[in-house]
Amino acid sequence: MSDQERGTKRKRSSRNGHHKGRDEEASFFAMNEDEVRHDLAGKEDARESSRTTHPTESGIDLDKRPGTESDGQDGWQAVDRATRRKQRKLENNYPALSHSATARLQSFVKISDLQSLVLYILADGTAPQWISVRHYQNFDKVVVLMVPGLDADLFTGAVSLDGDPQTSQHVSGEPATAAFPSQKQEFIKLAPDDYWPSKLATQKLPDPLKPLVEIFPHLWTIRTPGDYRRMHSPMYAMLSAPIQPTKEEKKKKGPKPPPESRNWTNKRTPITEFVATKPELLENSYAIHPAHLNSDVEREVEKARRYKAVQSPEDGWVDVLDIQSVTEGAAAESEIEAGSILQGRKLLVIDCEMVSTTVDRFALARVSIIDWDGNVVLDELVKPTDPIKDYLTQYSGITKEMMDHAILTLSDIQSKLRELFTPQTIIAGHSLDSDLRALKISYPFIIDTALIYPHPKGPPQKSALKWLAQKYLSRDIQQSASAGHDSVEDAKACLDLIRQKCERGKAWGTADASGESIFKRLARSGRSHTPGDDSAVPRRTGAMVDWAGNMGGFGSTAQVAIPCASDADVVAGVSRAVNGDTDGALVPKGGCDFVFARLRSLEFTRGWSPAPAGFTPSSALGEAVKATVGCVTDIFAALPRRTALVVFSGSGPPGDMLAMQKRHALHKEEFLTKKWDELSVPWTDVEEQKLRKAVEKARLGTGFVGVK
Repeated sequence: MSDQERGTKRKRSSRNGHHKGRDEEASFFAMNEDEVRHDLAGKEDARESSRTTHPTESGIDLDKRPGTESDGQDGWQAVDRATRRKQRKLENNYPALSHSATARLQSFVKISDLQSLVLYILADGTAPQWISVRHYQNFDKVVVLMVPGLDADLFTGAVSLDGDPQTSQHVSGEPATAAFPSQKQEFIKLAPDDYWPSKLATQKLPDPLKPLVEIFPHLWTIRTPGDYRRMHSPMYAMLSAPIQPTKEEKKKKGPKPPPESRNWTNKRTPITEFVATKPELLENSYAIHPAHLNSDVEREVEKARRYKAVQSPEDGWVDVLDIQSVTEGAAAESEIEAGSILQGRKLLVIDCEMVSTTVDRFALARVSIIDWDGNVVLDELVKPTDPIKDYLTQYSGITKEMMDHAILTLSDIQSKLRELFTPQTIIAGHSLDSDLRALKISYPFIIDTALIYPHPKGPPQKSALKWLAQKYLSRDIQQSASAGHDSVEDAKACLDLIRQKCERGKAWGTADASGESIFKRLARSGRSHTPGDDSAVPRRTGAMVDWAGNMGGFGSTAQVAIPCASDADVVAGVSRAVNGDTDGALVPKGGCDFVFARLRSLEFTRGWSPAPAGFTPSSALGEAVKATVGCVTDIFAALPRRTALVVFSGSGPPGDMLAMQKRHALHKEEFLTKKWDELSVPWTDVEEQKLRKAVEKARLGTGFVGVK
């Protein structure tokens, strides 16, 4: 055989071997593909068998659902594959709430944040930034449980659970020590300014609190609204939701009417209801007119105070109206028309503009006064005694050319006011204390729109007149950056705000008007999160479960209200509200979508609130805590699946705050009737700082979030 023949044979053999290898490889993969299919089919059969023979967590067979007796002997019927697939998808997309290390936490979580979480799950709220919410659309219900007394001191060891419930607080705030060093309990550590949640661990909790670990992964610090001197209602903060503008209002350009006007019911109120009281005048640095002073002692005290504040007659101040009592301002019954807003009184609205002089920081330059009908009664330029350093044109609208024609002095204006004002005259303005300080007068009957339209954050903040006019009057004022303010324009805006207040009622323009019950908000929301028209979708239902005597207000707006006489009744009420009545007698079948409840035994036992008649507190704090935690776990056990449970205390220990507030009230009462050196209850910066510290501690409560 030649070399050429041998080479050809080797190529042919190699080619045949190559094809043979590819065929064997294809055969191998085909065989393995069949095995894989067979293996997957076996696993699928195993899963199908597992679903058929093993119940789910809820105790219901995923492949069967209740049917009529004709469906089979046991009253169950098989579910098709599409239904099984939908159920499996729901199980895979189970809702969850969890803390994320990448969460945008820059301050304490507030009660309003808890409310926003509820509205995000059940309504049209925005997604929270402080907690991770997975598959929010698969939540069925939300239960919010307020438990006053379940504060951080119980978790950090600052309170001994073995002692008397009302006297076991450690002033130092240090953890309570055990009887023997070897038995020392390790507690959760919370820094005063640490707004990140703390992980709950069994070994770091006293025995009465350990069951909470099975329900909640973290302990959150929740801040209650308030200011440096007072704490606002935590219950109101949770149950009062901000009124949302409609789609049409969002599309509207320019000034918009306040959203609360949509469903508002007017309540005509006499103008005399808005006249500031003496405590309000003192709180806002007004000079007190002698008509408010009822004794020689009070007159001496006020005289000394005004002398110290440079508001005495020696400083050019005048008490307009020569009357001895505020009762002299009331109009005779024969002069009052039925249903009249003015009640026989006359209203004059004042607004002043100032310039800066070489001596005084501000001096009066213009005074404008209008009456109830908006007519200008007085509009005069005033020549300051000292040379003008700055006309402040961008703010006051005053120019040099205008002041060159000013001839009246402050004394001339005071004389005109004496002639203009009568005992039946009420004067009004925005932050009127500044205007009266410029006019150097005191007056007994004052309406201040900065007080009757309080700032959303509360005192000492005050809303600007420009903002109030835009919000409540849909009017833009003070628009010219170069020409400055117009005192007549400002006075008319102030007048219209007062007229609106008289027509709509005392609550108009306050926090009570800017919010609505969360039950009303949810009642407008459908149970579907699908965008588009949801008019045919069933509405959300809400229930309130609370101790008897507290069902008014928010309870009246809930679809279901269940009054209780004990915490045990609250547990039973929550179970009934969330699961429903079989006959739908009080609670709809299937239960309510949102339930708010309050456990109060721990609150009464710790002395945070006066206990109702017949209530017997526990002898030891540990017993009360154990009972309360037991109620929380019982409620959690009664919840249906896919239910979010939110628990919050509402506040921290309020005792120190209440004591300092009481002391401050006594000081203010003495301040009106005694001289400074005769006060038995002093109030210095030391007491002020103690009050602020106590309020801040009381505003920091606890919170827990879990899912059933």
